[in-house]
Amino acid sequence: MELEPIFIMVIVFGFTYAVIHLLIRRKERMALIEKGKDAPLFDQKTQTNILALKFGLLFIGVAIGLLLGSLLVELTTLNDEATYFSMVFLFGGIGLVVSHFLEKKERQE
Repeated sequence: MELEPIFIMVIVFGFTYAVIHLLIRRKERMALIEKGKDAPLFDQKTQTNILALKFGLLFIGVAIGLLLGSLLVELTTLNDEATYFSMVFLFGGIGLVVSHFLEKKERQE
């Protein structure tokens, strides 16, 4: 099976997420500036650490998804494309959810 379509889909969804995230972040900053407040949330060092955690967990999830997708294709009679896509999105999503809860816990401290 060719992995090019999978990589293209991951890149497209990643780029779309990044653009939407940056637009929302810009609106939040503008609202804070209008109110005359500053948020430590937008501290560059904190943002870099959180972003690294998020991407790290996402890529770990994608790798686990590809591995399990490959195992399912070899051990069952499931469709190749459906198996790979479902496992990549399932474990990539799990990685992002874990990242969200870790980020939320860090912000509360």
